Amino acid sequence: MSDKDKNIDDLIFEHRNKSYGAYLLRSVYSKNMSKGMIAGLLTFLLMIATPFIYAKYQEWKLSQLEDLSLTEVTLAEPPSIDPKKPPPPPPPKIDPPPIKDQIKFVPPVVKKDEEVVDEEPPAKVEDLKDKEVAQETKDGDKDGVDLSLVEPEVKEPVREAVKEEPEETLNMASVQQKPMFPDGDAALFKYLSENIKYPAIAKENGIMGKVIVSFVVAKTGNIENVEVIRGIGGGCDQEAVRVVKGMPNWSPGKNNGKPVKVKYTLPVSFKLEG
Repeated sequence: MSDKDKNIDDLIFEHRNKSYGAYLLRSVYSKNMSKGMIAGLLTFLLMIATPFIYAKYQEWKLSQLEDLSLTEVTLAEPPSIDPKKPPPPPPPKIDPPPIKDQIKFVPPVVKKDEEVVDEEPPAKVEDLKDKEVAQETKDGDKDGVDLSLVEPEVKEPVREAVKEEPEETLNMASVQQKPMFPDGDAALFKYLSENIKYPAIAKENGIMGKVIVSFVVAKTGNIENVEVIRGIGGGCDQEAVRVVKGMPNWSPGKNNGKPVKVKYTLPVSFKLEG
């Protein structure tokens, strides 16, 4: 090797043991540094691009939701109830069995003379035969039954008024017949294009995109609970909410032929011409 072909590592390790390891490390140092710089640069670029890639993924995901379509299923009406059919007769009333003769019997209590009050004397033992001991004397039937064997009349408990639970709001995938804007989706997009006023701030700053708005179509078709899921700013979010709140009543969603509350998601586009 001529002196021109020698680098600084050859000069430093001339007349030294080049197989020791230090010479090899110094000779590949520049290559390792280049590889490290490239790897670091790629990692840095990936970190910067990650939010942009995530935003594009979310936009693609929402576009897939917009293309979903539901099949309308019309169920048969339930059979009608004949109003002329008489109601079933009430159960027959069963009278309780007759009760035996009752005789008052109160066990004697030892008291002082001044505390004794004249009252009815206790019944004799022979009078207790074929009679039932009770708190008062009553005439009954000799062939009757003991009062203790008769089931007491059970009064029906007073039922408290059941509190109605709040109505459940369903999503689009849970209803058989989805809610619909009057005259269909084409009329809906026409309504949006004719009623949206592009905010001046958004125009000046060139803000464009889609504002994702969610709302609830009530059983009556009214629009309720309007809110922005994803906005773009510049006054576009408020304008989208204003236009959605001003929509006419929709045809409500239905399950088994009955109206239900349905949550609906609507993209509102803002795009500058030219």
